[in-house]
Parts: sequence; structure tokens; C-alpha cells
Amino acid sequence: MNLDFSIIAPSIPFILKGILVTLEFTLTSAVIGFLWGTFLSIFKISRWRLLRGFGVVYTSIFRGTPLLVQLSIVYFATPQLTGYNISPYMAGVITFGLNSAAYISETIRAGILSVDRGQREAALSLGVPYRRMMMDIILPQAVKNILPALVNESIALLKDSTLVSTIGAGDLLRRADIVSADTYRYFEPLIIVAAIYYVMVIGLTWAGRRLERRLQRSDRGEERVEVVRGAEGAPQRVA
Repeated sequence: MNLDFSIIAPSIPFILKGILVTLEFTLTSAVIGFLWGTFLSIFKISRWRLLRGFGVVYTSIFRGTPLLVQLSIVYFATPQLTGYNISPYMAGVITFGLNSAAYISETIRAGILSVDRGQREAALSLGVPYRRMMMDIILPQAVKNILPALVNESIALLKDSTLVSTIGAGDLLRRADIVSADTYRYFEPLIIVAAIYYVMVIGLTWAGRRLERRLQRSDRGEERVEVVRGAEGAPQRVA
């Protein structure tokens, strides 16, 4: 095999600078996708037909069209429609955030429906407002139930972020392409980028599992507290 990493060694720091761009892009898109996806999931279970229809149509469009096509529309069509020259980074964040929201909304909706219906009925019977019930009671439990699915979506978003290189964003893959064009060595830069992505995915997976275990321990602790309270409040038999 004709491999020589010494040729691209001076360019490795240039490639590594793309890590920050990739992580910043992924984190921003994930936050946008989670927040907007949460609202979409609430729309889909709303009693208002207009909101339900909007959520269903939105999800259908973004799940039914290729992500690369959406990215191209946002980046190339925005200047034509608005006269504003959007940056590659901003175009990528908007596209990936909106696209991720469509998938996350279905995950969160399933998580909301998995929460015991009795808790919702009990909260409403006590006069708890709907917004406070969703934010303080239903959504926290739903997020715990769907945490593995959210981690998987974050991993997919991290890997799909390589698509922004097609519009000139300075992520890892784009920088590897520049190094390849300068040195005429294609395998070595791509191997380095693949290794970096693998390490980031493993790190994200480890963080997700650790958070999941912590939440499970917290749930078990709360259950033990409830058992102790129940035992203390139980009537005592007097001889």
C-alpha cells in the first residue's frame, strides 16, 4: 500500500481546526432541532386541528425530501428570494435544525404518549394549567424515556454534518478535501477525518449512556424515598 502520512503531516493542524466548526455546528443544530421539535410534538397532540395539520405536513415535507436538497434550497435559493447572501454555516444550521426537528418531534410525541395518562388526568383535576403540566410533569418524564433515541439522533446529526462541506463550510471534510487537492493524497486525509469522527461518536455515545445511568439512579432514589415515606405514614398496630 502506498501510504505516506508524512506528506500531509504539516496539514494535520489545519484539519484539526475543523473539529471546533463541526462540534459548534452540530450543537447549535441539535439545540434548534430539540426546541422546535418539542413545539412540533405538542402541536401534533393538540386539540386544535390547524396545529395538528401543520405539524403533520411539516414533518411529511422534511422527512420526505433529501437533506442535501433542503440544504441546497436554503443556501442557493435564499439570495434569490430575499437578496440576502446567507453564509454556509448559517445555511447549514438552519437546514439541519429544521430537518432534525421533524424527526425529533416524532420521538418526543411518542415519549409524551408513553407517560401514564393518569398523571395528566390527575394534574388537570388539581387545576394545574396545561402549559405548566407539560413543562413540569409530562415533558421531563418523556425526555427520560426517549433519551437513547435522542442520543441516536445527535449521532446521526454529527455524521450528517459532513454535507455542509458541499456548500463550502470549513468543517472537517472540507478541510480534508483542501489538503487532498494541495498534496494529491486522498486516502490519508480521509482516514484522519474518519478517525476523528469515530472518536467523537464514541464520546457522544459514552456521555449519553452515562447520563442515562444517572437518570436511572435518580429514579431509583426517588422510588426508595417514596417507599420510606409510605412506610412512615402507614398506620401502626398497637398491641
